[in-house]
Amino acid sequence: MNRHIFGCVAIGLVAVTVGGCAGPRQVAPVAASLTPPAHWRGQAGEGMLSPDWWRGFNDPVLDRLVETALANNTDIAIAAARVEEARAQFRISEGALLPTVGANAGGSYARALSAATGLPVTQTAGQAGLQVSYEVDLFGRLRNASAAARAALAGSEANREAVRLSVAAATASGYVTLRGLDARLTLLRDTLATREKALASARHRAQTGYSPRLELEQADAEYQAAAQLIPVTELAIRRQEDALSLLLGDNPRVIERGAAFDALTPPSVPVSLPSQLLRRRPDIAQAEAQLAAADRSLDVARAAFLPVFNLTASGGVVGSDLLPRNYDVFSLGGSVLQPLFQGGRLTANADAAASRRDQAAFAYRKTALNAFREVEDGLAAVDGLGQQEAVLVRQRDALAQTYSMAQKRFGAGYSPYLEQIDAQRALLQTELLLIQARSDRLNATITLYQALGGGYQN
Repeated sequence: MNRHIFGCVAIGLVAVTVGGCAGPRQVAPVAASLTPPAHWRGQAGEGMLSPDWWRGFNDPVLDRLVETALANNTDIAIAAARVEEARAQFRISEGALLPTVGANAGGSYARALSAATGLPVTQTAGQAGLQVSYEVDLFGRLRNASAAARAALAGSEANREAVRLSVAAATASGYVTLRGLDARLTLLRDTLATREKALASARHRAQTGYSPRLELEQADAEYQAAAQLIPVTELAIRRQEDALSLLLGDNPRVIERGAAFDALTPPSVPVSLPSQLLRRRPDIAQAEAQLAAADRSLDVARAAFLPVFNLTASGGVVGSDLLPRNYDVFSLGGSVLQPLFQGGRLTANADAAASRRDQAAFAYRKTALNAFREVEDGLAAVDGLGQQEAVLVRQRDALAQTYSMAQKRFGAGYSPYLEQIDAQRALLQTELLLIQARSDRLNATITLYQALGGGYQN
């Protein structure tokens, strides 16, 4: 008996020795390492973002739209289904760590001639048993495969959160853009009404001979210039509503409105340190999980060089009406499988796994660097667009005074009608630029919220 045990141990030691040809573990490239900056270039307040950051705009309609999109958006549904797929794959890998148990049962009824007597003999026989097999995960192949699946599940969950953040930001941005288009349309309609009155006045003066026909043609040209902008703006509103409907997971429809465009003023954005951003963006969490999964998969590929130990056991009962009683049967066994020659496939597979791990490391670095850039761009955009809006407000106020004075001078006969037209045209252009600048600033704030992770915590 001791000789048998010694033989089994010797075979195992030989297999382990032969399996040592996996070689040293490949390390990740140094160039893929990452050192976050110490601070941001732009000014930023300290604090944490709220997961429902869009409520800071104080518009209940915007809140409902974002919540509807998060509940019904098809991209989120697809991402959630991928999470369930990854969770099932993780359960599969976990199940490989446990023994497998099977059952069998069989029976027969036979009639044959007895060799001794030559008389017919009938027999009813049956058997039932259980089989158990178990792979001893001596070198961690199954554990590493399970860890890789767990990391893949974490990456899938982070991807779902990234999609949710993207949908929330796109919905908020689309709503802000829609309200900006509404403000543009209101301004154009008011301007058209004003120019319609000016056209009627110019027509009356031309008919009575008080002013030349040139003034009438100028007034008509300005009226048409404002009128042609309205259909284009209405088309843009229609398309924006259709785009928002798609985000909401609905058919194209009219989107309800809430607070006035001028009332959409977001609060200041608290910005964490660059090093903390690595834990507050779902796309970085996803890249980190993918790196972990690739690293574990490399260990799985390296474990293929090492022997596989399997234990098997079976037992059952056999009975027949020709036997005096039922009999128990059983067997115990074990095996060691050591790959010796695979034509270089194991080495190539390990090299490929190491390459995929390196790709994941560089992808993580790229994702983090892009995150730093997006935050810097967002801070600069919010600051720069805020300054532009303030300047445009002052310019709008000055042009409003200019237009008012030009109207009075024309009415008193001190200046030609062209002076009033120029003042009105400049005022309209500035007001349109102001609406666009305000919309851009609000959208830049939303983009900054998204760049900061939108309240996500890894």
